Amino acid sequence: MKGTRPLNNNEILLVSACFDGSFETRNRGLFMLGVSTGGRISELLSLRVADVYQNGRPVTDLLFDKSIVKGKETSRAVPVNVDGRLAIAELVNWHRDRYGDLDADRPLFPSRNKQGQQQMSRRTAHDVLKSAFEAAGLNGHLATHSLRKSFAQRLYDRTGDIFAVQEMLGHRNVSTTQKYLGVNYASVRDALEEMAVSGELPQIHLLGSSLKKETDETLFLELALRGYDLSSLRENDETAAEVVKIG
Repeated sequence: MKGTRPLNNNEILLVSACFDGSFETRNRGLFMLGVSTGGRISELLSLRVADVYQNGRPVTDLLFDKSIVKGKETSRAVPVNVDGRLAIAELVNWHRDRYGDLDADRPLFPSRNKQGQQQMSRRTAHDVLKSAFEAAGLNGHLATHSLRKSFAQRLYDRTGDIFAVQEMLGHRNVSTTQKYLGVNYASVRDALEEMAVSGELPQIHLLGSSLKKETDETLFLELALRGYDLSSLRENDETAAEVVKIG
C-alpha cells in the first residue's frame, strides 16, 4: 500500500507481543512470516501447510510459486530465517491442536469458518494487524504492506545490496525497489558523528531529559524525524517523554 512505512526490530518485537485470542498464533505467524520473507499479503494468505512444512520440519527456503505471485509469471524463493522458522513451527502445532491433524493442503492461515478449509481474507488480515499496531502504541501509516516494506528495509540496511532486495521481493525493475527504501536514521547519525571535527560536547537531550539511554534516543530520534507523534510514549511507564515536534 502506497505510503505505508516499515517497522524496525524494536517495533517488530512490540507488535509480536500484541496478538491474543484463540487465533493468536495464526495472526502472529502471519506477521512474523511477513516481516521475515517479504511476501505480499496475497502471497502469504495463499500459502498451504505443505508450502512451509516439509520432511517433518519448517522449510529453510520458501517458494512463492508463480501461481500465487503477482502477475503469475515467475516463482521466487526466499531464505527463511530463524524468526520465520519459529513462526512456522508454532503454526504447525496450532494446526494440530485446533484441527486434530496436519492437513498438508489446508491454508496456512485459515479462516475461522469451514473448519479451516478456507483461507483468511485480506480484510481480516488488515484488521488483526491494525489492532496489533495500535496495541503496540505505534504511529504512522501502517498496514499489511508494512510487513513487506519492513523486510525490504531491514535486508537493505544489512546488505547494502539493492539488487538482492529486488530479487527477494520479485520486482521487475530496481526502480520499484528503490521506492520501498527509506533512510536508516541511526546509520546517518553514526556517520555524522564520525564526520565531526570538534571534541565531545556536554550531553544534550534533544528529546527531553527523561530520555537518557543512547539506544532509546536513537530510536526516538528516528521515529520523530519520520514525523510520528511520540507524545504518548513513556519511559518505563512512568515519565512522559518530551518530543521535539517536527514540521
